[in-house]
Amino acid sequence: MVWTKKDLLGLEYLTQEEIELILDTAESFKEISTREIKKVPALRGKTAVNLFYEPSTRTRVSFEVAAKRLSADVINIATETSSVRKGETLIDTGKNIQALKADIIIMRHNYSGAANMLARALDISVVNAGDGWHEHPTQALLDMFTLKEKLGKIKGLNVAIVGDIAHSRVARSNIWGLTKLGAQVTLCAPEILLPVGIEKTGVKVTSNIDQALENADAVNVLRMQFERDEGAAFPEQLDYYQRFGITEERLAKAKKNIIVMHPGPINRGVEMSSEVADGANSVILEQVTNGIAVRMAVLFLVAQAGEVKK
Repeated sequence: MVWTKKDLLGLEYLTQEEIELILDTAESFKEISTREIKKVPALRGKTAVNLFYEPSTRTRVSFEVAAKRLSADVINIATETSSVRKGETLIDTGKNIQALKADIIIMRHNYSGAANMLARALDISVVNAGDGWHEHPTQALLDMFTLKEKLGKIKGLNVAIVGDIAHSRVARSNIWGLTKLGAQVTLCAPEILLPVGIEKTGVKVTSNIDQALENADAVNVLRMQFERDEGAAFPEQLDYYQRFGITEERLAKAKKNIIVMHPGPINRGVEMSSEVADGANSVILEQVTNGIAVRMAVLFLVAQAGEVKK
């Protein structure tokens, strides 16, 4: 199939075939990172702008590396030192970046739907690098790419997602992507961190960690977002670790070759033990590596579609 969307806003809006196209394209790009000269001219002459309204290390740097390996020029805008501090609106910021003849805006924003709103206002491409509690599509894509690489498939896999489901855009994107590709998803968290009605997305739900891990081929462990706990409703960190933390003892009861994933940054001793994070089942650093190939694929595809639509 041919990619036709100028933007990547979320996996909810993609078909199974579109998701598979991104993953297949990423597979062809991964080899570039093994070369002595890690660069191809696919986006030479294009300009990508990282516009991040929230803190980020992995995602921002990963997008920057991906764009540069495609030979694009990259501009990083720190909103805390930009005209945003003077009251400039998101749309005005985007239109000014477009007027500078940039081709792609990669945006992280603290409000759900911000990427969609910006994309509707602009002719250039917008890639969602995380918006509020809504979606983080490239994180889910690199998670699925890693699963397929390690286990050979996604269809038929049992994937447990454990942690702060309520505040997790990573969880939502993974739910959309994994279910569309035929995986069975089980969510596990304290009841207060399980969104009401989430079962309607086709997932199973439990608050029993051993039950969630019992038949899992992979477990994706989410970061506990204590900074979002405005109502002091989260469980205490030690209590959470005792009830839901991924430990060697818990993994010993699961499948021998279960894959352990985490989007980072890890709160060691809260979401998982250091032994698990650094252990043989962990693919956390491989996720980071695969993120470059996946983001190269996304930038390449939206740039081609954006060029056609101009």
